[in-house]
Amino acid sequence: MNTSDPIIEFKNVTKRFGNLPVLKDITLSFRQGEVVVICGPSGSGKSTLLRSINRLEPIEKGSIAIEGQVVGNAARDINAMRQRVGFVFQQFNLFPHLSVTENICLAPMHLLGLSREQARQRAAALLKRVGLAEKGDAYPGRLSGGQQQRVAIARTLAMEPPVMLFDEPTSALDPEMVGEVLAVIRELADDGMTLLCVTHEMGFAREVADRIIFMADGEILEDTKPDVFFTAPSSPRARAFLAELRRA
Repeated sequence: MNTSDPIIEFKNVTKRFGNLPVLKDITLSFRQGEVVVICGPSGSGKSTLLRSINRLEPIEKGSIAIEGQVVGNAARDINAMRQRVGFVFQQFNLFPHLSVTENICLAPMHLLGLSREQARQRAAALLKRVGLAEKGDAYPGRLSGGQQQRVAIARTLAMEPPVMLFDEPTSALDPEMVGEVLAVIRELADDGMTLLCVTHEMGFAREVADRIIFMADGEILEDTKPDVFFTAPSSPRARAFLAELRRA
């Protein structure tokens, strides 16, 4: 793939839940190295947009291409794509019976063919990167929510994906733990990682994002630079959204 080509490309994507349209004819692309924050009111379709990228949500119409390749419906195509697209969930989804290091080592060993020692070395380096170098032998139940989410980020990074998706990565955390997770994501952005993040953390969005996508009722109403979005949004829905956040 040429580096100027989109790393992810939506073409006329439509998704419904029953009779309710949640993505309405979405055409959109993301480029390598971009940090994009997707925001909007509850029920706007933002998490569905993110989850459709790696087929956690199937689409009814249109296509989504990853690194220039349209992902087919075959399980092998979807599984291969998921190795290239990291996903960090609201909930941490760590295996409680495995140590932190074992959680991180599992996928690289089984899917990338790393030896146990190679995987453990990678895990150690990633735990240092997310500020948890001393927690390799701990079990998830002994960690705070913020620490568990940082382990989940390290686990995703262990597959060395070219793009990472974050779906409300701080929404399950106590307020005092939000900053430590956002700091890790901010460092990934500074390192040039391609990041797509659904979040309500607008201070983070303003500081880190290259683009802000604002959604409402399954449509993209704003796709612009942070300074434009926060100072002069073009749509009434975006202006109302920002005004509500300021009142909160």
